[in-house]
Amino acid sequence: MRTTRILAIAIQLLVLLEFLPFSACDDLRRSHFPVSFIFGTSTSSFQIEGAYLDDRKSLSNWDVFSHIPGRIEDGANADIADDHYHLYLEDVKLMEYLGVNAYRFSISWSRVLPRGRNGGINSLGIAFYNKLIDALLLKGIQPFITLNHYDIPQELEGQYGGWLDSQIQEDFGYFADICFKEFGDRVKYWTTFNEPNAVATYGYMTGTYPPNRCSHPFGNCSSGDSTIEPYIAAHNIILAHATAVDIYRRKYQEKKGGSVGIVVGTDWFEPLRNITADYEACRRASAFYFAWFLDPFVRGDYPPEMRKILGGRLPKFSTSEKKKLRNKLDFIGINHYSSLYVKDCMFSTCDVVGPLLAGFAAPVREKKGVPIGKPTAKPNFYVVPRGMKNIVMYMKRRYNNMPMIITENGYPQGSYHNTTLKELLNDKERVEYLQSYLSSLHEAMRQGADVRGYFIWSLIDNFEWLYGYSMRFGLYHVDYETQVRTPKLSADWYRKFLGDAKLLIKKDMEEDGEIIVM
Repeated sequence: MRTTRILAIAIQLLVLLEFLPFSACDDLRRSHFPVSFIFGTSTSSFQIEGAYLDDRKSLSNWDVFSHIPGRIEDGANADIADDHYHLYLEDVKLMEYLGVNAYRFSISWSRVLPRGRNGGINSLGIAFYNKLIDALLLKGIQPFITLNHYDIPQELEGQYGGWLDSQIQEDFGYFADICFKEFGDRVKYWTTFNEPNAVATYGYMTGTYPPNRCSHPFGNCSSGDSTIEPYIAAHNIILAHATAVDIYRRKYQEKKGGSVGIVVGTDWFEPLRNITADYEACRRASAFYFAWFLDPFVRGDYPPEMRKILGGRLPKFSTSEKKKLRNKLDFIGINHYSSLYVKDCMFSTCDVVGPLLAGFAAPVREKKGVPIGKPTAKPNFYVVPRGMKNIVMYMKRRYNNMPMIITENGYPQGSYHNTTLKELLNDKERVEYLQSYLSSLHEAMRQGADVRGYFIWSLIDNFEWLYGYSMRFGLYHVDYETQVRTPKLSADWYRKFLGDAKLLIKKDMEEDGEIIVM
């Protein structure tokens, strides 16, 4: 009887421990993750490569957009960026120093196919990516390729309007086929698109990204229709993904054994008030923000929340298209950084305008004057570690625990004229952020979420889209005048973490953010 009682108490303690925060059980270490787990860093071609017209590369839509005065916060462009095109071997050494086992980067469509499928293949562009892939493999680092990270050849925009025309599905399929053929013997992880929800929303609803199309009240553009065009663009992107995956499955997957996914940008949404209307608003916000691009592949159609509100403005998939969409994801890529409160706008008036308003939901930063998390240098970007676990568990439930990879997670530093190099290198806030979000991710994995990898954004400081060079996410600081790369505190932390040292930030040494290796 006594043995039985002791056993029962032991079982109760194990159950209790299962639901305790990870930090209460132990300190996070590399060995707490599976041996096969991917740990890497992320970048994108436009943000780091530079060499924007070298070796027969054509202009991309972002090349053109970033040269228009007033588009980029600090007036910069990515003509040189990190000059990764010429310094890629140095950057591979930076990865080797960290000890990562994978590197996520994107292919410049304009570098490989300067004129889309109507022009020739640029052998010099192919050669660059071959050299990069071979250099990575030589160091034991797996290439993890994104085919499209926002930028497309400007030629396609001029020919037929880019993502607003179904012709681009065939163009993208052609581009993907070339990449699979040229690099697929060495690349086992592919994603078709990075954050297509951002492309559709910011390019065609708010107009803050190219091609700068929108209408009132969502934005002030010279042309566009915010109520229809985002959904047309999204429809073509979704079918372009299916086209590319179909090509890979038919021609390459059996021989080369790789996998293909798509990457969505995510925020975690929490109800502002403990009322049914705000909980429903959170569901609509998630549907309109990222389930928009995942439901068609897993559930066969757009989210019902979108169908109900948008009606005929949301395109319909034909019977053949629904068949084409089926089983077209091997994994889900999740870019997650921050969380926001959400307020219902269906039964009450909201005085904000933004992409979530299409789903009658309004993002809110504070509750009773208190921010949802510690603010950062980037607007609407707060440190909310629980959001990582919550978004992963949402994906687990909604998509039948399909394999997931955290393709981006990182912390922004403001970089202004009065910001010192010492401040930028001593990025203890980034270290604290990464530790807390990784711990939250581990909690989700302990509760059964099938997560296969994690990438920090980003390897090096780079051209951060609308923020230009005024925002830094890198583990390595980049001096854009000299192109000198310098490891930050976070680079040393990641290296020691991947070496399986037990890491703590000593709280009584906030001045220098010293990392203590136990």
